[in-house]
Amino acid sequence: MKRVESNLEYLRKLFIMPETPDKFMEFGHAVLEMIHDFVQEKEGLHQSITLPELAGIFNQTSMPESPHLIRDVVAEIRDKVTLHSVKVGSPYYIGHMTSAVPYFMILLEMIIASLNQNQVKIETAKASSFVERELIAWVHRMIFNQSEGFYRRNIQNPRVAIGNVTSGGTMSNLTALLVAREKALPADRRFPGVRKAGMERALRHHGFTRLVVLTSKRGHYSIKKSANLLGLGEENVIEVPVDTHNRIDINRLRRTIRAIKRDDQITDARTKIMAIVGIAGTTETGNIDPLTELGDIARQEGAFFHVDASWGGPALIIDEYRNLFRGIEAADSVSLDFHKLAYCPMTMSIIVFRNERDLNNLKQVSQYVNRRESVDTGRFTIEGSRPFACLKPWAALKILGKDGYRLLFEQAREAMLTFRRILEDSGNFEILNDPELFIINYRFVPHFVRIEVHELAEASKPSSDRTSREEARNKVRKTNRILNELNIQLQKSIRLDDTTFVSRTAIESTQYQYQRIVVLRAVLINPLINDSILEEIVSTQNRIGLSLADQYEPILKETLA
Repeated sequence: MKRVESNLEYLRKLFIMPETPDKFMEFGHAVLEMIHDFVQEKEGLHQSITLPELAGIFNQTSMPESPHLIRDVVAEIRDKVTLHSVKVGSPYYIGHMTSAVPYFMILLEMIIASLNQNQVKIETAKASSFVERELIAWVHRMIFNQSEGFYRRNIQNPRVAIGNVTSGGTMSNLTALLVAREKALPADRRFPGVRKAGMERALRHHGFTRLVVLTSKRGHYSIKKSANLLGLGEENVIEVPVDTHNRIDINRLRRTIRAIKRDDQITDARTKIMAIVGIAGTTETGNIDPLTELGDIARQEGAFFHVDASWGGPALIIDEYRNLFRGIEAADSVSLDFHKLAYCPMTMSIIVFRNERDLNNLKQVSQYVNRRESVDTGRFTIEGSRPFACLKPWAALKILGKDGYRLLFEQAREAMLTFRRILEDSGNFEILNDPELFIINYRFVPHFVRIEVHELAEASKPSSDRTSREEARNKVRKTNRILNELNIQLQKSIRLDDTTFVSRTAIESTQYQYQRIVVLRAVLINPLINDSILEEIVSTQNRIGLSLADQYEPILKETLA
């Protein structure tokens, strides 16, 4: 790589847009060609390079001393980075919530980078601050649907914030739970509030022993991460079991609350249920909690009701999906990610609050930025400097419109149903969830044991004779342990094959409720998916699964004998 003599004149040129676009476009064409080649490349989703080999490429321990030519660095990016990146936009890549994005997003990213607005302050983000507030109002109305007067009063009212743009779902959930903590331990005439006095003094002042957050076992790990950061402690996130539809079990939730109160009486403690978190689109299974019932319980207990709709929230763009989210309008706050189901690139999340005054609980000011009487959005956010990321969904909603998103979600639903049918027709796969929002959990169960496994599962149900039930359960447990190992090996082999990709997880909420089952997880939102691709994906997984099953066949048959 050619080095350049380091002088100020050369460096200044890098900061000045050329008088004509020709010179700029020279590098732009090279970059666009690199992107085009990466997207069009058909060979391998992860490429064949190993992680140790990648570590060997990026092992320079000191910063570069001398400048280098732009074209040389772009070429290095092409050869070292782009060439070895994951093709998450491929329709054969159905393992995660990261999908293909419309090509106009590349242009929007260029605009965002060139404007380089900082959303923390109006002095560094003039028009973009108003764009952000407009987008937040759209999302707020989509969820809470308050009056026209409410939005007219608040859409550009600098004294309040009805929501924030954040860097991701984790930060949105943290924002919601921080507001919940402030409201659970408020200031009064004798107490300055938890944000000033700290948790220990706040608990003592309000007479609580601890604060807890209730959510389901399908809750995102960011809930525990938030509890850690907020000083609650991860042990005070109480995960309630789910039903076989991967929704929080309402009866178990009520029993959990009664148990908390009973333990308080026994130990002379006082627990405050700070928040109940409902999930609207679980990360692993795509299912939605019974939000109406959760909202009722939260109100009964005086708890903040947050809905984590990071995955499912954008489905509310389309009225046809609204019945799945009944009760979300009663939430105190809702988080949703546009970089998932709304087809925007990483990262772009929003948290909205039903009460326009709730974010005043986080309000921070400073002399040099976000002064008390300013109109800066940064007064209401945890994060300081933020990019103009909201331009991506703001523009996407205009370019695609509700009608465009309706077609995209219809395509995703058809892909989900088609994939399910192909799996069932193959004879070697078992569907293990009731999909709502485009995620299917399944596993490979070779045909030579499938009938026996299902018969034993039936025999192990509570309605069966106790002795035969225990015998059946023991056989199913042993068989499932073997099938778990088989499916782990299958997923790893699919990754090595590198023509398709599906992720895996382990869930306890299948028909085999007394043990965790390893499942393959397919996310079917890529609009480039078609029936033949899905047939090819299942065929590949079936072929690899059968080749692995040969070595497991003797032990499986012996276990089931």
